[in-house]
Amino acid sequence: MTDLTGAVWRKSTRSGDNGGACVEVADNLPDIVAVRDSKDTDGPTLTYASQAWMALVAAIKSDGLTS
Repeated sequence: MTDLTGAVWRKSTRSGDNGGACVEVADNLPDIVAVRDSKDTDGPTLTYASQAWMALVAAIKSDGLTS
C-alpha cells in the first residue's frame, strides 16, 4: 500500500458546483500521482506513476485520446 500521508489534494479549477462529481489529485508525492473521489475522501485511491500521469494529461490536452 502506498503511503499518502503527505498528499496535498486539489480539484480542478474547472470543477463546477455540480454536486461534487469530481476527482481530486495529489501530485506532490515522489514518483506517483494519486487520484480519489472528492465525495469519498476516506475511500479508495488510485495511484499512477508520474510519467504515466503526465502522458495521460498530455494526451487529453492534445485531444489525442480515441474511443
